[in-house]
Amino acid sequence: MVSLAVQFLYIKKLKIFKQINLDTTMQKFVNIYTETSPNPNSMKFVVNYMLTPNDSTFDFPEPASALRSPLAVALFGLEYVRRVFIMNNFVTITKDENVTWDDVILELKLFLKDYLESNKPILSEKGIEEYKTEVDNTENDPEIVQKIKHLLDEYVRPAVESDGGAISFHSFNEGQVKLLLQGSCSGCPSSTLTLKAGIENLLKRMLPEVTEVVAEGV
Repeated sequence: MVSLAVQFLYIKKLKIFKQINLDTTMQKFVNIYTETSPNPNSMKFVVNYMLTPNDSTFDFPEPASALRSPLAVALFGLEYVRRVFIMNNFVTITKDENVTWDDVILELKLFLKDYLESNKPILSEKGIEEYKTEVDNTENDPEIVQKIKHLLDEYVRPAVESDGGAISFHSFNEGQVKLLLQGSCSGCPSSTLTLKAGIENLLKRMLPEVTEVVAEGV
Protein backbone atom coordinates (compact mmCIF):
# COMPACT_ATOMS: atom_id res chain seq x y z
CA MET A 1 0.00 0.00 0.00
CA VAL A 2 1.28 3.45 -0.90
CA SER A 3 1.76 5.64 2.16
CA LEU A 4 -0.17 8.88 2.63
CA ALA A 5 3.11 10.83 2.46
CA VAL A 6 3.95 9.38 -0.96
CA GLN A 7 0.42 10.05 -2.20
CA PHE A 8 0.62 13.64 -0.99
CA LEU A 9 4.00 14.17 -2.73
CA TYR A 10 2.63 12.71 -5.97
CA ILE A 11 -0.43 14.97 -5.89
CA LYS A 12 1.77 18.01 -5.16
CA LYS A 13 4.04 17.25 -8.13
CA LEU A 14 1.02 16.69 -10.35
CA LYS A 15 -0.39 20.09 -9.40
CA ILE A 16 2.95 21.78 -10.14
CA PHE A 17 3.15 20.05 -13.52
CA LYS A 18 -0.39 21.10 -14.39
CA GLN A 19 0.34 24.68 -13.38
CA ILE A 20 3.46 24.81 -15.57
CA ASN A 21 1.50 23.34 -18.44
CA LEU A 22 -1.28 25.89 -18.00
CA ASP A 23 1.21 28.77 -17.87
CA THR A 24 2.74 27.78 -21.21
CA THR A 25 -0.41 26.90 -23.11
CA MET A 26 -3.18 29.12 -21.79
CA GLN A 27 -3.71 32.82 -22.32
CA LYS A 28 -2.47 35.09 -19.54
CA PHE A 29 -5.17 36.26 -17.14
CA VAL A 30 -5.05 40.01 -16.53
CA ASN A 31 -7.01 41.82 -13.85
CA ILE A 32 -7.26 45.61 -14.13
CA TYR A 33 -8.73 48.19 -11.78
CA THR A 34 -8.63 51.97 -11.93
CA GLU A 35 -7.60 54.69 -9.49
CA THR A 36 -8.29 58.39 -9.89
CA SER A 37 -5.49 60.95 -9.66
CA PRO A 38 -5.27 64.63 -8.66
CA ASN A 39 -5.18 65.38 -12.39
CA PRO A 40 -8.81 65.13 -13.57
CA ASN A 41 -7.70 64.15 -17.07
CA SER A 42 -5.44 61.29 -15.94
CA MET A 43 -6.51 57.83 -14.77
CA LYS A 44 -4.33 55.09 -13.30
CA PHE A 45 -4.96 51.57 -14.66
CA VAL A 46 -3.46 49.04 -12.24
CA VAL A 47 -2.54 45.54 -13.43
CA ASN A 48 -2.02 42.36 -11.39
CA TYR A 49 1.66 41.96 -12.38
CA MET A 50 4.76 44.07 -13.09
CA LEU A 51 5.01 45.74 -16.49
CA THR A 52 8.41 47.44 -16.24
CA PRO A 53 11.67 46.63 -14.42
CA ASN A 54 13.12 48.11 -11.23
CA ASP A 55 10.89 51.15 -10.65
CA SER A 56 11.75 52.43 -14.13
CA THR A 57 9.49 55.08 -15.67
CA PHE A 58 8.47 55.41 -19.30
CA ASP A 59 6.66 58.62 -20.12
CA PHE A 60 5.22 59.35 -23.56
CA PRO A 61 3.79 62.89 -23.82
CA GLU A 62 2.90 62.56 -27.52
CA PRO A 63 2.71 59.86 -30.22
CA ALA A 64 6.12 60.74 -31.67
CA SER A 65 7.79 59.84 -28.37
CA ALA A 66 6.12 56.42 -28.09
CA LEU A 67 8.38 54.39 -30.39
CA ARG A 68 10.05 52.74 -27.37
CA SER A 69 6.74 51.15 -26.38
CA PRO A 70 4.39 49.20 -28.67
CA LEU A 71 1.76 49.46 -25.94
CA ALA A 72 1.97 53.26 -25.93
CA VAL A 73 1.81 53.31 -29.75
CA ALA A 74 -1.34 51.19 -29.61
CA LEU A 75 -2.97 53.46 -27.01
CA PHE A 76 -2.22 56.57 -29.04
CA GLY A 77 -4.26 54.93 -31.77
CA LEU A 78 -7.30 55.90 -29.71
CA GLU A 79 -8.13 59.45 -30.74
CA TYR A 80 -8.78 60.75 -27.22
CA VAL A 81 -5.49 59.55 -25.66
CA ARG A 82 -3.09 62.46 -25.06
CA ARG A 83 -0.35 60.97 -22.85
CA VAL A 84 0.78 57.51 -21.71
CA PHE A 85 2.91 56.75 -18.66
CA ILE A 86 4.05 53.22 -17.74
CA MET A 87 5.64 52.25 -14.43
CA ASN A 88 5.80 49.13 -12.28
CA ASN A 89 2.33 47.54 -12.41
CA PHE A 90 0.28 50.42 -13.81
CA VAL A 91 -0.41 52.54 -16.88
CA THR A 92 -1.53 56.13 -16.46
CA ILE A 93 -3.51 57.46 -19.39
CA THR A 94 -4.23 61.15 -19.91
CA LYS A 95 -7.27 61.85 -22.05
CA ASP A 96 -8.51 64.78 -24.08
CA GLU A 97 -10.17 67.25 -21.72
CA ASN A 98 -13.28 67.33 -23.92
CA VAL A 99 -13.94 63.62 -23.30
CA THR A 100 -15.44 62.28 -20.07
CA TRP A 101 -14.13 59.21 -18.28
CA ASP A 102 -17.62 57.72 -18.23
CA ASP A 103 -17.47 57.56 -22.02
CA VAL A 104 -14.07 55.89 -22.39
CA ILE A 105 -12.99 54.11 -19.20
CA LEU A 106 -14.61 50.78 -20.05
CA GLU A 107 -13.15 50.82 -23.56
CA LEU A 108 -9.67 51.50 -22.15
CA LYS A 109 -9.91 48.69 -19.60
CA LEU A 110 -11.00 46.21 -22.27
CA PHE A 111 -8.32 47.49 -24.66
CA LEU A 112 -5.56 47.03 -22.08
CA LYS A 113 -6.88 43.64 -20.98
CA ASP A 114 -6.97 42.33 -24.54
CA TYR A 115 -3.50 43.72 -25.32
CA LEU A 116 -1.84 42.29 -22.23
CA GLU A 117 -3.61 38.93 -22.32
CA SER A 118 -2.36 38.52 -25.88
CA ASN A 119 1.21 38.78 -24.54
CA LYS A 120 2.03 41.70 -26.80
CA PRO A 121 5.20 43.62 -25.87
CA ILE A 122 5.21 46.53 -23.43
CA LEU A 123 8.60 47.90 -24.49
CA SER A 124 10.56 47.59 -27.71
CA GLU A 125 14.09 46.20 -27.73
CA LYS A 126 15.34 49.75 -28.26
CA GLY A 127 13.39 50.93 -25.23
CA ILE A 128 14.91 48.21 -23.06
CA GLU A 129 18.44 49.02 -24.26
CA GLU A 130 17.95 52.74 -23.60
CA TYR A 131 16.74 51.92 -20.09
CA LYS A 132 19.85 49.81 -19.43
CA THR A 133 22.05 52.66 -20.67
CA GLU A 134 20.33 55.14 -18.37
CA VAL A 135 20.85 52.82 -15.38
CA ASP A 136 24.55 52.39 -16.21
CA ASN A 137 25.06 56.16 -16.51
CA THR A 138 23.77 56.85 -12.99
CA GLU A 139 26.85 55.16 -11.53
CA ASN A 140 28.95 58.18 -12.56
CA ASP A 141 26.71 60.83 -10.98
CA PRO A 142 28.39 63.48 -8.78
CA GLU A 143 27.78 63.06 -5.05
CA ILE A 144 25.26 65.93 -4.85
CA VAL A 145 23.21 64.41 -7.69
CA GLN A 146 23.22 61.02 -5.97
CA LYS A 147 21.93 62.68 -2.79
CA ILE A 148 19.16 64.49 -4.67
CA LYS A 149 18.06 61.27 -6.39
CA HIS A 150 18.11 59.41 -3.08
CA LEU A 151 15.84 61.98 -1.43
CA LEU A 152 13.46 61.91 -4.39
CA ASP A 153 13.29 58.11 -4.26
CA GLU A 154 12.89 58.03 -0.49
CA TYR A 155 10.37 60.82 0.12
CA VAL A 156 8.76 61.83 -3.18
CA ARG A 157 8.46 58.76 -5.40
CA PRO A 158 6.06 56.68 -3.21
CA ALA A 159 3.47 59.46 -2.83
CA VAL A 160 3.62 60.57 -6.46
CA GLU A 161 3.54 56.99 -7.74
CA SER A 162 0.34 56.33 -5.80
CA ASP A 163 -1.24 59.15 -7.82
CA GLY A 164 -0.21 57.60 -11.14
CA GLY A 165 2.80 59.75 -11.93
CA ALA A 166 6.47 60.36 -11.28
CA ILE A 167 8.77 63.27 -10.55
CA SER A 168 12.25 62.44 -11.80
CA PHE A 169 15.62 64.15 -11.66
CA HIS A 170 16.65 66.07 -14.79
CA SER A 171 19.69 68.18 -13.90
CA PHE A 172 21.50 70.20 -11.25
CA ASN A 173 23.34 73.43 -12.01
CA GLU A 174 24.49 76.23 -9.69
CA GLY A 175 21.99 75.39 -6.99
CA GLN A 176 19.03 74.87 -9.32
CA VAL A 177 17.42 71.43 -9.52
CA LYS A 178 15.33 70.67 -12.59
CA LEU A 179 12.76 67.90 -12.31
CA LEU A 180 10.64 66.11 -14.90
CA LEU A 181 6.92 65.85 -14.18
CA GLN A 182 5.64 62.63 -15.71
CA GLY A 183 2.33 60.86 -16.08
CA SER A 184 -0.52 62.41 -14.09
CA CYS A 185 1.86 64.99 -12.58
CA SER A 186 2.23 66.79 -15.90
CA GLY A 187 -0.54 69.34 -16.24
CA CYS A 188 -1.91 68.56 -12.79
CA PRO A 189 -3.38 71.64 -11.02
CA SER A 190 -1.62 70.74 -7.77
CA SER A 191 1.81 70.00 -9.28
CA THR A 192 3.18 73.52 -8.76
CA LEU A 193 2.23 73.43 -5.08
CA THR A 194 3.83 69.98 -4.72
CA LEU A 195 6.99 71.19 -6.45
CA LYS A 196 7.50 74.35 -4.42
CA ALA A 197 5.86 73.79 -1.04
CA GLY A 198 6.87 70.15 -0.87
CA ILE A 199 9.91 69.11 -2.87
CA GLU A 200 11.79 72.42 -2.92
CA ASN A 201 11.44 72.85 0.84
CA LEU A 202 12.58 69.26 1.40
CA LEU A 203 15.70 69.52 -0.78
CA LYS A 204 16.70 72.95 0.53
CA ARG A 205 16.33 71.75 4.10
CA MET A 206 18.32 68.56 3.55
CA LEU A 207 20.91 69.87 1.07
CA PRO A 208 22.33 73.40 1.53
CA GLU A 209 23.65 73.29 -2.05
CA VAL A 210 20.08 73.44 -3.40
CA THR A 211 18.61 76.92 -3.81
CA GLU A 212 15.70 76.33 -6.19
CA VAL A 213 13.60 73.57 -7.74
CA VAL A 214 11.88 74.04 -11.10
CA ALA A 215 9.97 71.84 -13.55
CA GLU A 216 11.49 71.00 -16.92
CA GLY A 217 9.48 70.54 -20.09
CA VAL A 218 6.02 71.07 -18.65
